[in-house]
Amino acid sequence: MATIKDIANRLGVSVSTVSKGLNGASDISDELRQMVLDTAVEMGYATKRSKKVENRKLAIFIENMDYEAATQFGYEIVLGFKQNAFRHNWDVTVIPVTPAFQLAEKYDTYMLKNGFCGAFLVGFALHDEWMKQLDHTTMPTVLFDNYIKKNPNVAYIGTDNYEGIDAAVDHLYTLGHKKIAFLNGSLHSMVSEQRQEAYYNSMKAHGLEINEDLTAYGYYVADSAKYHVPTFLGAGATAIICGNDLIASGVITECKLRGFRVPEDISVVGFDDIPISSMLEPPLTTIRQERSELGKCAYVILNSLVHHIPICRTQLRAALIERESTARYQAPVKKK
Repeated sequence: MATIKDIANRLGVSVSTVSKGLNGASDISDELRQMVLDTAVEMGYATKRSKKVENRKLAIFIENMDYEAATQFGYEIVLGFKQNAFRHNWDVTVIPVTPAFQLAEKYDTYMLKNGFCGAFLVGFALHDEWMKQLDHTTMPTVLFDNYIKKNPNVAYIGTDNYEGIDAAVDHLYTLGHKKIAFLNGSLHSMVSEQRQEAYYNSMKAHGLEINEDLTAYGYYVADSAKYHVPTFLGAGATAIICGNDLIASGVITECKLRGFRVPEDISVVGFDDIPISSMLEPPLTTIRQERSELGKCAYVILNSLVHHIPICRTQLRAALIERESTARYQAPVKKK
């Protein structure tokens, strides 16, 4: 493992200059400090404080996800991670990030200069700047719902989207539905891509026709419904699977506004089982993600990576939660 002296020799500067760069001293230039940090990362340097058993630090970086209230999707994920980490004497810092932050700060050097031993990244998109840098990171890193190939320092944790979507299609198929629409979440998301593929695969496996008028990408918010539900209803959908529960809440509202009863006229299935799901009218049938367990598992995986155990992918099973937003298909009564 590289030492401060090794870094100094590589850069042709003094040991004290390298020490200042690593510890954030103000009497060297920003350019030189960044050069020291970049070289330290490249050479695999670890600070003394990150080697200590006591007072070690982990980071949770969150982008584009709400997590501060118990009703929000990310809350239990963060809580589960912190609960497990604290039991093993780790300090955890939760850091919201933006695309601008990622452009301003290189991932590895930010980790190094702030003394973090590893990080859990939640809510990131495939095109984010840090996602590109993770191809070659030396920092132990766990990604929620994202995957980096061929880097033993990076692992994936998530729910089996294929099994989850298949459970939703199978549930509706068993109830007699054949025209099943799918309102997905955002583009440029590995989760959205997996769920779209899972929908196609499951529809084919059940012998159901795939109608492109019955599939759409939106965003993981309720407002997505008003842009796509009218098309689905016009194309004869009798059931709609949604990329998450927020979308499903919007779908229920939009169907009611257009005179369709849920579930008598159209069935609706969500994904996640966030707290509002059971409080909707009608209560939502959905695919549950065990978010607290996802957070706890993320810590176990990250701790393993810190100790040089190269875990690749870990998936938790999805579970169908049946409530009152789905019902057996009833063919329209033809008027004489």
